[in-house]
Amino acid sequence: MKTIRVMLKPDKDKPIRGFHPWIFSGAIDVLDDGFKAGDLVKVYSNKEEFLGVGYLNPRSQIAVRMLTFQDEEIDAPFFIRRMEAAKKLREDFLPPKTNAFRLIHSEGDFLPGLIVDRYADYLVVQFSTAGMEVLKPMALEAIGKVFAPKGIYEHDDREARRLEGLDETLQTLAGEEPPDFIEIEEYGHKFIVDIKHGQKTGFFLDQRENRKKAGALARGKKVLNCFAYSGGFSVYAACSGAQSVTSVEAQERALNTMKTNFELNGLSGEQYQFVCEDVFDFLRKDTQTYDLIVLDPPAFCKNKNQIQQAARGYKDINLFAMKHLVPGGILFTASCSSYIDPDLFQKIVFGAAKDARRNVQIIEKTSHAFDHPINIYHPEGEYLKGLFLKVG
Repeated sequence: MKTIRVMLKPDKDKPIRGFHPWIFSGAIDVLDDGFKAGDLVKVYSNKEEFLGVGYLNPRSQIAVRMLTFQDEEIDAPFFIRRMEAAKKLREDFLPPKTNAFRLIHSEGDFLPGLIVDRYADYLVVQFSTAGMEVLKPMALEAIGKVFAPKGIYEHDDREARRLEGLDETLQTLAGEEPPDFIEIEEYGHKFIVDIKHGQKTGFFLDQRENRKKAGALARGKKVLNCFAYSGGFSVYAACSGAQSVTSVEAQERALNTMKTNFELNGLSGEQYQFVCEDVFDFLRKDTQTYDLIVLDPPAFCKNKNQIQQAARGYKDINLFAMKHLVPGGILFTASCSSYIDPDLFQKIVFGAAKDARRNVQIIEKTSHAFDHPINIYHPEGEYLKGLFLKVG
């Protein structure tokens, strides 16, 4: 594979020397002729010092994503080494009675642009950058050898690929075509995952530990789960002995999956309510109060231009939730918007608490589950923020 040479501008090599995996377009001084999106590049300082190997996309603001800071071949053995290290991490920390988890977490596992999620015997993959799309044959060879799945299904992030100039893909890449719904187990709880039509790769694996924590708090409680999707938090709460669980989800398909998940876990009864409605509309008119509320909304903020608007949305939804909590109630609130950093998120929730005129205590701050590791040199990878709050 052809390798292009990139030279950085003076004083623009500091982030790369600090092992940050991104090079922005404004940092590039010289680029060899004949390049195309996805080409491998060798990166040099303006003094022609070798800095590492990455891949190029000249149409992206992030022009180069680094694969290694050593002078090594990018080939199938390279991918195998990275994936074996990722597999070892999962084997060391995988909780019991769990067969659904993230195997490769992009920059967090030093393979930018690649996501691999395991759902029982099948893998769902995302190639979200032009460079990883070009490297797909090598990556797939390594995935097959290291993880040996029954089948590999591609369900790519449409928005990420659009920004990279790529089409969305939904296809079986290797092995058997998976069924539309795959049954998984998480801490002994059963779920069906809609890998072909669901959000992301089908299930929010990053919230696993937060589901467990919220479930442990739900015993005997009146619980409201907002933006419930396929009912992860709801099932944990019901299985823990919640007095009642009300789940609000705007998508009817997801709501039907949630009902199936309740049935899979032997949960039935009038104490479990399923509401197909916009969460904001529901909270505006609902007159009930709850002991435990879960707020796990989709990303309100897709780019920097939306931060202010997203902040208003997060503040409103947290304000509504606090008004629906009994004194001493618990709120778990989360944001998966990478542009809303942990400090800003806490300030937004502070504003909601102030307007609600409630005494609010932070019980615990949470982030991703272990299988979504954060590269310490890439703080942008810490996208999920969670707060467990006691609301007086």
